[in-house]
Amino acid sequence: MTEVTATLPDDLAQQAREAGLLRPEALAALLRKAMSEGRVERLVSTLDKLAAIKSPLTEEEIATEIEAAPTERRARKAQ
Repeated sequence: MTEVTATLPDDLAQQAREAGLLRPEALAALLRKAMSEGRVERLVSTLDKLAAIKSPLTEEEIATEIEAAPTERRARKAQ
């Protein structure tokens, strides 16, 4: 388990505390949801890009994109 310290404006911290959002399980749920939503947004963005392509990809181009995906994921995680 990793301990995280965050600095928040007093009013926001008070509101979050009163709403029960500063409990570890609540924070974990919020972070998981935010990360999941980010994956959905990236998927939609990728689908939009694919839909914008006028000519279909060749099997070779598809293979190249698939091979590049893990490298791109690692680069995003490193940011």
